[in-house]
Amino acid sequence: MTENGLGMRVFPSLRRMEADVVAMVAGLVGGDAAVRGHMTSGGTESIFLAAHAAREWARRHRPEVAAPEIVAAFSAHPAIDKAAHYLGMRVVRVPTGSDFRADLAAMAAAVTPRTIMGYASAPTYSLGVVDPVAALGVLAEERGLWLHVDACVGGVLGPFVRELGYPVPAFGLDLPGVSSLSADLHKSGYAAKGASVILYRDAEREACGRWEFSDWPTGLYAVPTFAGTRPGGAIAAAWAVMHFLGAEGYRQIATTVMQARERLVSGLARIEGLHVWGEPDLWAVAYGAEGCDVLAVADQMTARRWSVGRVRKPPGIHLMLTPVHAPIVDDYLADLAASVATVRAGAGVPSPSPAVY
Repeated sequence: MTENGLGMRVFPSLRRMEADVVAMVAGLVGGDAAVRGHMTSGGTESIFLAAHAAREWARRHRPEVAAPEIVAAFSAHPAIDKAAHYLGMRVVRVPTGSDFRADLAAMAAAVTPRTIMGYASAPTYSLGVVDPVAALGVLAEERGLWLHVDACVGGVLGPFVRELGYPVPAFGLDLPGVSSLSADLHKSGYAAKGASVILYRDAEREACGRWEFSDWPTGLYAVPTFAGTRPGGAIAAAWAVMHFLGAEGYRQIATTVMQARERLVSGLARIEGLHVWGEPDLWAVAYGAEGCDVLAVADQMTARRWSVGRVRKPPGIHLMLTPVHAPIVDDYLADLAASVATVRAGAGVPSPSPAVY
């Protein structure tokens, strides 16, 4: 589609579609009538906008901070470091706890007079665990911080997983202290690339995320996203997918991926030496191995024509399950068992393959 999301006055149908999508996502993550938001090109842009808004908010409310810092767990997505690089901010990463979630005490200890923002994941990309957002929200309120929740992976489908009875920790805008939240429609919303949503708790915070300029011949140029021109097709496609699937469609997807995860985790336990890292809350899982090089196992799986995600620390293999994977879990486990056996027998050499996102 050729319509431009920058020109909402010219394309009012896009304005309605975007508003509808934003309202649907906000409703899933505990947003009330005060919440504001926009569609973006993806999680990186959404996270960038949150960091930009936090910086501008701090300039208004904490002008004494000249070199703003963000406190994030080691497990945080690198998009926050990319945003900080562009925005003249600094990310202070702290170790996770023994459960691989953000360590509240470590996060609190890392806060200094320069800290303006905290960062939480729901879930973390690498291991699939949800950070203690409720406790981090309390910390943010106590220390006067902007807390962003990166729910790019879990923001759309996670609430439906919770509906099914799985104990998914709270991570939404209904939690005190949460200032913004990002959720990717092209991940667990199953929309076309690239479509994400950035949500702000209220209009004041949303205004901090905008960029405005008027000192040129045509007058006010104001945009709520990093991009100027935005493809209308991505907005329309996300709107169409969300209405086509509806709540029942997302419940069915949630059921499928969580059952696939249960089958995968049970199968991993039957292969000697393999174990899941942490306790994943949603459909992202990473597993390691005792007694053999798990990255050599990854190489063996690659040789068997599987696409393998590698984790550097802790060393492991990463999976992000979708309904496409449900019919082939048993095939995957069979090849995995054979790969582990090959490595244990000495046929596998130490892996030369780096962990690459």
